[in-house]
Amino acid sequence: MGNIRIAALVVSVALLSAVLTSCDDGSKAAAEKAAGQVSSAIASLDVSHAPILGTDAGAAQSQLKDIVGGLGDIKPKVSAGQASTNNGTTTVPLAYEWELSGQQWKYTTTAQVAQEGGNWGVRWSPDLLAPGLKAGEVLAVKSAAPPRADILGSGDAPLVTMRPVKRVGIDKTFVGADRLDASARALASLVGIDPGEYAKQAAASGPKAFVQAIVVRDTPDRKPTDEQLGAIPGAFALSDTLPLAPTREFGRAVLGTVGQATAEQIEKSDGELQAGDLTGAGGLEQKYDDQLRGKDGVTVLAVAQGSAASSAPTASGGASPSSAPSTAPSQQAGTRMLFSSAPQPGKPVRTTIDPRLQQLADDTLASVGPASAIVAIRPSDGSVLAAASGPGSNGYNTAMLGQYAPGSIFKTVDSLALLRQGATPDLPVQCTPTLTVDGKTFQNATGYPADHLGTISLRDAYAHSCNTAFISQRDKVTQEQLAASASSLGVGIEAPLLGADGFLGSVPPDAASATEHAASMIGQGKILMSPLAAAVMAASVQKGSVVSPRLVLNVGEDEEEPSGSASPSPTTKAGGGSKPVTQTEAAALQDMMRAVVTSGHAGFLLSVPGAPVGAKTGTAEFGSDNPPKTHAWIIGTHGDLAVAVFVDEGGLGATVSGPLLTNFLTKAGQ
Repeated sequence: MGNIRIAALVVSVALLSAVLTSCDDGSKAAAEKAAGQVSSAIASLDVSHAPILGTDAGAAQSQLKDIVGGLGDIKPKVSAGQASTNNGTTTVPLAYEWELSGQQWKYTTTAQVAQEGGNWGVRWSPDLLAPGLKAGEVLAVKSAAPPRADILGSGDAPLVTMRPVKRVGIDKTFVGADRLDASARALASLVGIDPGEYAKQAAASGPKAFVQAIVVRDTPDRKPTDEQLGAIPGAFALSDTLPLAPTREFGRAVLGTVGQATAEQIEKSDGELQAGDLTGAGGLEQKYDDQLRGKDGVTVLAVAQGSAASSAPTASGGASPSSAPSTAPSQQAGTRMLFSSAPQPGKPVRTTIDPRLQQLADDTLASVGPASAIVAIRPSDGSVLAAASGPGSNGYNTAMLGQYAPGSIFKTVDSLALLRQGATPDLPVQCTPTLTVDGKTFQNATGYPADHLGTISLRDAYAHSCNTAFISQRDKVTQEQLAASASSLGVGIEAPLLGADGFLGSVPPDAASATEHAASMIGQGKILMSPLAAAVMAASVQKGSVVSPRLVLNVGEDEEEPSGSASPSPTTKAGGGSKPVTQTEAAALQDMMRAVVTSGHAGFLLSVPGAPVGAKTGTAEFGSDNPPKTHAWIIGTHGDLAVAVFVDEGGLGATVSGPLLTNFLTKAGQ
């Protein structure tokens, strides 16, 4: 699809002129000064005070506005060179640079500088505006957009690619004026849009317009059907293609969407976007819009005035069955091409997303009411295989950008910090029903098993998520050491290979009070994580070294694919610096995560076939309600797969997020 702009740069036979400036003696410097003032005036599209000859300033400014009006807000860059005199004529070169649909049109014209009545000015003739431009000609600018490039998944499987759609609307050439309102309202009711607004839009459109109502995927079960449309006079479904994911919800928050550029996007694009252009909104489609969109091809033509329309014909949403509007200026006899630049195709964005696992994650969350997320990572290389945000997220990228208290899944970080202070999974700890710190009483989650109170092992405290046992160890690890251990597991640090916006967590290295430090031991207080960060933590435990997540494999065509072995850059400042988790430390954490499944809260995961599953549940309180609302978390490892599941306002991690993880891991291995 191309977009045409006829820049009505109508060049009058009469010479443009403006108020003259005084000059000292007609010297070269004075001539260059006058030419420089004119070039600056053209660049600012205001010649009301420029030194040009032959007419009053008001008329010159009015003509200039007419000349460049078709270009909208685009202004050229114009600079004057050095003056030279031959056979009594003084000239100065003017270098032009236009940014047209992202393409640069550069050329040089020659300004004749003369002195009249003691003042120097520039004689403005048609060929001052563009090389060889003649009186009575206009400049017609045609742009043609290249096809948008795909977003690819693992194995270069197309995720977002051109897919068939139907543009549903009313073709006014097929319905009489007396039936238009009724047809528009009937179609609007059929497709679920406001009947009154659509009827107004139809009435205000041109007599031959196709007034688009909606765009739907062209599938065998699409609605509305051809039979339903056939019952409404003037209603049609026109075939087209658009860049789409396999389904409407497939990776929507992480991939983004593509649609026609809004007025705001056009205004901010510095001329790269025009009405009707496709551009990305949200996710990777927006972040890599320039790469995916490529650059429009641009052709600038000199045509006789009146041989081309002053603006491209438009319709309210697409061509009609009766006559598709022409989108190119007529190339009649006498038309000359002044500039041409071929479209530059966009470059695909290659990602690590596994289409099957992404669809599985989306399907798993399809019936979850609150905001929710599933993130799956391959620990061996950090590839993000799925990043799904459920329908309750309302389009927000909960999976990668959510910031939530992690609750007891953070005990994985506590455990690493304790291991580094000499503890082992067999360390005896005290699990009491409650524990008071500086007047604040902490307790275990509702339903904590009484037979696991008293003196138990650190492994058992982790498996059953005893809050008081971990809080009782608060004096053995500082807040700074917690922050360092989090960094060792990939939490709260940069993700240089991710290639997308993501929140990797926040663990303050300082605690304001003893109670805040106690809260940190159970993933509360000021501790924040995203589902992405939780999956990275689980992946680092499974791999036995810190995992740097990667999602986009190529930021640009010349960039080599990252290996996944690059060291993440710490952003959490921990005393003495943080070191990656070691294989020995990871083995102890893997043992504790396995205990969660074999003897703890997540016994339901024993049903998952294949490699042994490790897990950690988490329930994080938030808000001021009594009882407080909770976030439901669970992380799991299964072979070369690490997964985090999150449900906002979800109750207990084991009972709410646990079944979702079980479903995902079971089907992921099939």
